[in-house]
Formats: sequence, C-alpha cells, structure tokens
Amino acid sequence: MEPRINFTDNEVGGKIAKRLFNVNLAIEQSRLPRTVRDLVSLRASQINGCGWCVDIHTKEAAGAGEDDVRIHLVAAWRHSSVFTEAERAALALTEEGTRLADGAGVSDETWARVREHFDEEQLTALVSLIALINATNRLGVISGYAGGSYQPGTMAAQAG
Repeated sequence: MEPRINFTDNEVGGKIAKRLFNVNLAIEQSRLPRTVRDLVSLRASQINGCGWCVDIHTKEAAGAGEDDVRIHLVAAWRHSSVFTEAERAALALTEEGTRLADGAGVSDETWARVREHFDEEQLTALVSLIALINATNRLGVISGYAGGSYQPGTMAAQAG
C-alpha cells in the first residue's frame, strides 16, 4: 500500500513535520518516563488503528528494552498485572483522551489518579503527548501509511 501523500516531499509538509518533531523533542526531554511515553504512544495508536504508528512504537519500545510481554499486553492493560499504577493511570488518561468522540471526555477519577503519580511538568508532557500522538495517528491513517516496514532507529536517524 503506497501512502497517499509524502509529507517530506513538499515544503509545507516539511515544515509541519519539523514542528511536530520539535514538540516530540520537548516531550522526550521532559521527566516523563520513557516507558510511559512508549506505552501511551502505542495504546493511542492501537485505538486509532494507525498501523504505521503501532509498528513504530512497538519496535522503538522493544529497542529501548521494553519487555515483549508488556508490549503485547498494552491493548489489554486493564486485564493484566504487568503495569505499574502510574502506567495504568497514564493508559486510562490516554484512552479517555483519545476517545473524546465517545462523549465522556476525561473523568475526574482518571485525572485524580494521574495527579497521584505525575507532577505538573510530567502532566504537561503526558497531556501534550496524548494530543500529539492522536494528531500523528490521524496524519498516518488519512495519508494511508501502512505498518510493517519500519526499521528501529529510523525516526531518530532522520531527525538527527
């Protein structure tokens, strides 16, 4: 499946990609743990059906040392015992923040759980990550990017 559009082949797409990368870089440089960032990115991508993003985030998490069992259980995190309470709170916020169209929004209960585990800077990074991954999922799905061919480290190599 060929993508419908290549964002790096035109000036506007290049500018957008650069700005999205810079937002991601700020999140990466925050104190939000890498494991939380990886789990959140993978879960939102699963919900949104972005094969390209699931491919990237699965392989990057594995490359960073994430356990295969945890990667495989992200989709069923509520029914598994391998995630910390902080990770579970972040995954709950990810699901509620990703499924806004369902009408419930983010519950006060979920927000209270997240606040128990993350400080203001980490919360800012977490909320920004959830917004960013949802935006990039939509770019991937709308543009027709397919998963399966991503090579770990490619994103970092292209950025640097």
